[in-house]
Amino acid sequence: MARSLVVIGASAGGLSALESLLNELGKNFSLPIVVTKHLASGDEEGLHKVLSKTSPMEVSIACDKQPMERNHVYLAPGGYHLQIEDKDTLSLSVDEQVCHSRPSVDVLFQSAADVFGKKLLGVVLTGANRDGAEGIKAIKQAGGVTVVQNPETSEVPIMPKSAISTGCVDYILDLNDIAICLKDLEFKLEK
Repeated sequence: MARSLVVIGASAGGLSALESLLNELGKNFSLPIVVTKHLASGDEEGLHKVLSKTSPMEVSIACDKQPMERNHVYLAPGGYHLQIEDKDTLSLSVDEQVCHSRPSVDVLFQSAADVFGKKLLGVVLTGANRDGAEGIKAIKQAGGVTVVQNPETSEVPIMPKSAISTGCVDYILDLNDIAICLKDLEFKLEK
């Protein structure tokens, strides 16, 4: 059972941001990481292929009812919302799109906030719509920690700016500083 969790949301520009972040986290980052990046059905294979080559952690495309493991990255498949069912299990749904997206960052973040509360780290990276803003609010209201990529250094600043506009962001950081922050918070959450 995962005691703590990291959820990450990204859209336009997200591939390079995810590559960099996962590489910086390194092979010893112990928390499970669940990622929603906006993509079309079938595009998850390309994302998986790239991140599997560059990430020091194991990366897989999430399956319905899949148990989560520490030191592992799970990617939302295109055309499905990825949700946290309980502290052990991921689930998929084909519910309506949120912010014109399925998978939706908000859906992932809200489900994770419901399950993990103050043991949750939520990260919004580069992207081109408001998806993630409602999820950031849910994480903050549940007592979790919220981190957003600095819009000034994001490839596409709309998602980070939307998250920041909620007033629920704990850290606004350049991409290379996000991994440092997450590593520091990892130890605090695991106590």
